[in-house]
Amino acid sequence: MTLSPLLDAPLILQLHVAAAIPAILIGPFVLFRKRVDRWHKRLGYTWVVAMAALAIFGLFIQSHGGLWGHFGPLHGFSILTLWSLWTGIAHARAGRIHAHRATFQGLWYGGIGGAGLMQFLPGRTINQMVFGGPSELGYVVIGLGVCGFAALWYQQHGPAFGKTA
Repeated sequence: MTLSPLLDAPLILQLHVAAAIPAILIGPFVLFRKRVDRWHKRLGYTWVVAMAALAIFGLFIQSHGGLWGHFGPLHGFSILTLWSLWTGIAHARAGRIHAHRATFQGLWYGGIGGAGLMQFLPGRTINQMVFGGPSELGYVVIGLGVCGFAALWYQQHGPAFGKTA
Protein backbone atom coordinates (compact mmCIF):
# COMPACT_ATOMS: atom_id res chain seq x y z
CA MET A 1 0.00 0.00 0.00
CA THR A 2 1.25 3.46 -0.87
CA LEU A 3 -0.15 6.96 -0.43
CA SER A 4 1.76 8.38 -3.40
CA PRO A 5 -1.14 8.05 -5.90
CA LEU A 6 -3.31 10.15 -3.57
CA LEU A 7 -0.55 12.63 -2.77
CA ASP A 8 0.12 13.04 -6.50
CA ALA A 9 -3.60 13.46 -7.28
CA PRO A 10 -5.30 16.84 -7.80
CA LEU A 11 -6.28 18.75 -4.65
CA ILE A 12 -10.00 18.23 -5.28
CA LEU A 13 -9.51 14.45 -5.16
CA GLN A 14 -7.51 14.75 -1.94
CA LEU A 15 -10.34 16.82 -0.40
CA HIS A 16 -12.87 14.24 -1.59
CA VAL A 17 -10.95 11.44 0.13
CA ALA A 18 -10.50 13.57 3.27
CA ALA A 19 -14.29 14.00 3.46
CA ALA A 20 -14.85 10.29 2.81
CA ILE A 21 -12.81 9.16 5.82
CA PRO A 22 -15.11 10.59 8.53
CA ALA A 23 -18.19 9.62 6.50
CA ILE A 24 -16.99 6.01 6.38
CA LEU A 25 -15.98 5.88 10.05
CA ILE A 26 -18.90 7.76 11.63
CA GLY A 27 -21.66 6.36 9.42
CA PRO A 28 -22.08 2.91 10.99
CA PHE A 29 -22.07 4.33 14.53
CA VAL A 30 -24.81 6.84 13.71
CA LEU A 31 -26.88 4.74 11.31
CA PHE A 32 -26.94 1.29 12.86
CA ARG A 33 -26.71 1.94 16.58
CA LYS A 34 -30.00 1.14 18.30
CA ARG A 35 -29.85 3.92 20.88
CA VAL A 36 -30.79 7.40 19.71
CA ASP A 37 -29.34 10.04 22.03
CA ARG A 38 -27.38 13.27 21.89
CA TRP A 39 -24.38 11.39 20.41
CA HIS A 40 -26.59 10.25 17.56
CA LYS A 41 -27.59 13.83 16.84
CA ARG A 42 -24.10 15.32 17.20
CA LEU A 43 -22.37 12.65 15.17
CA GLY A 44 -25.30 12.64 12.73
CA TYR A 45 -24.70 16.30 11.92
CA THR A 46 -21.00 15.56 11.48
CA TRP A 47 -21.82 12.67 9.15
CA VAL A 48 -24.20 14.85 7.10
CA VAL A 49 -21.53 17.56 6.72
CA ALA A 50 -18.92 14.95 5.72
CA MET A 51 -21.30 13.39 3.17
CA ALA A 52 -22.23 16.81 1.75
CA ALA A 53 -18.55 17.75 1.41
CA LEU A 54 -17.84 14.36 -0.16
CA ALA A 55 -20.61 14.89 -2.72
CA ILE A 56 -19.73 18.51 -3.52
CA PHE A 57 -16.02 17.75 -3.96
CA GLY A 58 -17.01 14.73 -6.07
CA LEU A 59 -18.82 16.99 -8.54
CA PHE A 60 -15.55 18.75 -9.37
CA ILE A 61 -13.44 15.64 -9.97
CA GLN A 62 -12.61 15.26 -13.66
CA SER A 63 -14.03 12.07 -15.17
CA HIS A 64 -12.03 10.37 -17.89
CA GLY A 65 -14.35 9.72 -20.80
CA GLY A 66 -17.16 11.73 -19.25
CA LEU A 67 -20.55 11.56 -20.87
CA TRP A 68 -21.34 15.28 -20.47
CA GLY A 69 -18.16 17.32 -20.38
CA HIS A 70 -16.23 16.22 -17.31
CA PHE A 71 -19.33 14.54 -15.80
CA GLY A 72 -19.43 10.74 -15.82
CA PRO A 73 -21.76 8.14 -14.30
CA LEU A 74 -20.17 8.35 -10.82
CA HIS A 75 -21.12 12.04 -10.64
CA GLY A 76 -24.72 10.86 -10.37
CA PHE A 77 -23.85 9.53 -6.91
CA SER A 78 -22.96 13.09 -5.86
CA ILE A 79 -26.30 14.46 -6.98
CA LEU A 80 -28.19 11.54 -5.41
CA THR A 81 -26.23 12.03 -2.17
CA LEU A 82 -27.11 15.72 -1.92
CA TRP A 83 -30.77 14.96 -2.63
CA SER A 84 -30.79 12.12 -0.07
CA LEU A 85 -29.22 14.34 2.60
CA TRP A 86 -31.88 16.98 2.02
CA THR A 87 -34.67 14.38 2.07
CA GLY A 88 -33.34 12.59 5.17
CA ILE A 89 -33.12 15.82 7.14
CA ALA A 90 -36.62 16.83 6.02
CA HIS A 91 -37.96 13.47 7.20
CA ALA A 92 -36.34 13.91 10.64
CA ARG A 93 -37.66 17.44 11.06
CA ALA A 94 -41.15 16.28 10.12
CA GLY A 95 -40.98 13.45 12.65
CA ARG A 96 -40.93 10.70 10.02
CA ILE A 97 -38.16 8.81 11.78
CA HIS A 98 -38.64 5.54 9.90
CA ALA A 99 -38.28 7.38 6.56
CA HIS A 100 -35.31 9.34 7.97
CA ARG A 101 -33.57 6.11 8.99
CA ALA A 102 -34.37 4.37 5.69
CA THR A 103 -33.12 7.32 3.62
CA PHE A 104 -29.81 7.63 5.47
CA GLN A 105 -29.18 3.90 5.67
CA GLY A 106 -29.88 3.65 1.95
CA LEU A 107 -27.47 6.51 1.35
CA TRP A 108 -24.79 4.74 3.35
CA TYR A 109 -25.26 1.48 1.44
CA GLY A 110 -25.41 3.20 -1.95
CA GLY A 111 -23.00 6.08 -1.41
CA ILE A 112 -20.38 4.56 0.81
CA GLY A 113 -20.98 0.98 -0.30
CA GLY A 114 -21.78 1.29 -3.98
CA ALA A 115 -19.78 4.34 -5.00
CA GLY A 116 -17.01 3.51 -2.54
CA LEU A 117 -16.49 0.02 -3.89
CA MET A 118 -16.30 1.37 -7.44
CA GLN A 119 -13.12 3.16 -6.39
CA PHE A 120 -11.39 -0.23 -6.47
CA LEU A 121 -11.84 -0.53 -10.24
CA PRO A 122 -8.44 -0.89 -11.95
CA GLY A 123 -6.91 2.48 -12.76
CA ARG A 124 -8.68 4.43 -10.02
CA THR A 125 -6.59 6.15 -7.35
CA ILE A 126 -7.75 3.97 -4.42
CA ASN A 127 -6.98 0.82 -6.43
CA GLN A 128 -3.47 2.11 -7.11
CA MET A 129 -2.98 3.07 -3.46
CA VAL A 130 -3.99 -0.33 -2.13
CA PHE A 131 -2.29 -2.50 -4.74
CA GLY A 132 0.68 -0.30 -5.70
CA GLY A 133 -0.59 0.17 -9.26
CA PRO A 134 -3.60 -0.73 -11.40
CA SER A 135 -4.64 -4.23 -10.38
CA GLU A 136 -7.38 -6.66 -11.30
CA LEU A 137 -7.54 -7.56 -7.59
CA GLY A 138 -9.85 -4.58 -7.28
CA TYR A 139 -12.60 -6.79 -8.68
CA VAL A 140 -12.05 -9.21 -5.79
CA VAL A 141 -12.40 -6.35 -3.29
CA ILE A 142 -15.60 -5.21 -5.03
CA GLY A 143 -17.03 -8.73 -4.94
CA LEU A 144 -16.17 -9.23 -1.28
CA GLY A 145 -17.54 -5.79 -0.46
CA VAL A 146 -20.83 -6.52 -2.20
CA CYS A 147 -21.12 -9.76 -0.22
CA GLY A 148 -20.32 -7.93 3.02
CA PHE A 149 -22.85 -5.17 2.39
CA ALA A 150 -25.46 -7.75 1.38
CA ALA A 151 -24.85 -9.68 4.61
CA LEU A 152 -25.15 -6.49 6.67
CA TRP A 153 -28.35 -5.55 4.84
CA TYR A 154 -29.78 -9.02 5.44
CA GLN A 155 -28.86 -8.83 9.12
CA GLN A 156 -30.61 -5.46 9.45
CA HIS A 157 -33.68 -6.15 7.30
CA GLY A 158 -34.08 -9.90 6.90
CA PRO A 159 -35.21 -11.47 3.65
CA ALA A 160 -36.76 -8.66 1.61
CA PHE A 161 -37.58 -10.63 -1.50
CA GLY A 162 -40.38 -13.14 -1.89
CA LYS A 163 -42.44 -11.79 1.01
CA THR A 164 -46.14 -11.45 0.53
CA ALA A 165 -48.19 -8.82 2.24
